[in-house]
Amino acid sequence: MEEEYSVDDPTQLLEAASDFALYPGVPNDASVKDFLDRFPLPVIINALQTKGDVPGLENTLVACLERIFKTKYGASLIPHYMPFVQVGLKADSQTVKSLACHTVTCFLEHFDEKTVSPARLLIDNDIYPLLLDCLLYGNERVATASMDAIKTLAGCPGGMDIIFPENKNVATHLGNLVAQCSSLGRVRVLALVAKLFSVSSSVASVIYHSNLLSAFEAEINNTNDVLVTLSVLELLYELADIQHGTEFLSRTALLQLLGSIISTSTESISRSRAMMISGRLMSKENIYMFVDEYGVKAVISAIEKILEPSDRQEIDEIEYALEALGYIGSLQQGAALLFSSSLPVVRHVIDAAFDRQGHGKQLSALHALANIAGESRPEDKILLNGNAEESLRKLIYETASKSPKLTPSGLLVSVLQQDSEIRLAAYRAITGMVARPWFLMEICSKQEIISTVTDVNTETTKIGMEARYKCCQSIHMALASSSKLNSDPAVAGIATKLQEAVRMGPYLRRKHTEAQPVVMTAERF
Repeated sequence: MEEEYSVDDPTQLLEAASDFALYPGVPNDASVKDFLDRFPLPVIINALQTKGDVPGLENTLVACLERIFKTKYGASLIPHYMPFVQVGLKADSQTVKSLACHTVTCFLEHFDEKTVSPARLLIDNDIYPLLLDCLLYGNERVATASMDAIKTLAGCPGGMDIIFPENKNVATHLGNLVAQCSSLGRVRVLALVAKLFSVSSSVASVIYHSNLLSAFEAEINNTNDVLVTLSVLELLYELADIQHGTEFLSRTALLQLLGSIISTSTESISRSRAMMISGRLMSKENIYMFVDEYGVKAVISAIEKILEPSDRQEIDEIEYALEALGYIGSLQQGAALLFSSSLPVVRHVIDAAFDRQGHGKQLSALHALANIAGESRPEDKILLNGNAEESLRKLIYETASKSPKLTPSGLLVSVLQQDSEIRLAAYRAITGMVARPWFLMEICSKQEIISTVTDVNTETTKIGMEARYKCCQSIHMALASSSKLNSDPAVAGIATKLQEAVRMGPYLRRKHTEAQPVVMTAERF
């Protein structure tokens, strides 16, 4: 390191650093420069390394330095103090390790490519292997800070060459780390892979061609450690939500593996997570470009077994199964597949949607029905093919005929009379279903339905008001485009009521009232 600096009274530095670290707002370059004119970086670094017996000095100086390095001026000083960063990454203190990782991130976010090559500077100071050590052996805070630094490095010139070297046999290659470290280390490396996967499609492609996605499969197949399996499933849940990840994930055996977990795992929580990952993956718009219907049907079949009455049924698992079917049904092609068998799996969704025996189960089913019916799809993709539409109609009427309500309109009145969560889900289901003429007729046959969806006082939350209003709009649009019902005098009043409700908007409006004079008798003493 350079010449050592010190302060005669560390409490003076502690007080000044505390004031700087706790000062409200975001520091600017001027305030940082002013502070460093009084206490140069070498002074702060030397105090941090020696610490002495001053209580709170380390935490205060770390907080102070983190604020300094987050500014452009502070970050510009980092290249001159790389030996300090190197020492910090090797420190025994987890707090100092975390600071060093954050310092690398700040440098990579603010470097001036005209004056310094970030990749060359990190290579010359052996920084990347030290970041990996922090990832593997640091506490959770340090590991997270290390991941953030490496993720930032991936977006810098030359950064990917450091993370994914051409020679795959080097110790720092992520594939080698996964193969050699502890179970905790493997989970952390895979968490880093998931972070890198989200950076861009090109980075995801490098990860795929490095065969790192197979490491996820290997961990899931390893049933010796349930906690590791669940951790990796959570990471896959994140990967399945990355839009550009669909192509790469679907090229693997992941879908088949998830179906196997749903069918055979003895752990309810593993089956539940596998269902949600499958649902997310199959709700992506481009998924059918990369997977065949056979694979999707196999997963649907595995989910359906969860919904069949059995001794192992758990209510939470049923809710996850219904939610997963809703994800799959959110796409037009996925929804059609849910109707493709002689006993379509959608029957479980419809039965549960109007069954008041379980609140969470009914709520999940109503939202799933809304997705399948097309509530979240573009207008030109709401309706399904002829066979699927006919199956949907039959299932709705069959469910109604087996209930005390007898008709679909009766079932709708029942769900709209329940609590706000159920009503919100019911609004979504009606919004999607009302594009079908037969369903529109059911809506118009019950004044209670129209009264509920047109009443601005029905809902008190913003999300409830907006869902009710969207439902009202959908019914109004469907009615306006129906030549058969438009000519029916009995429906004229309903159309007027809907038009007025749409005009009023989604939110509660107080009726205008004139000010009234108040007459009071005089007070007498």
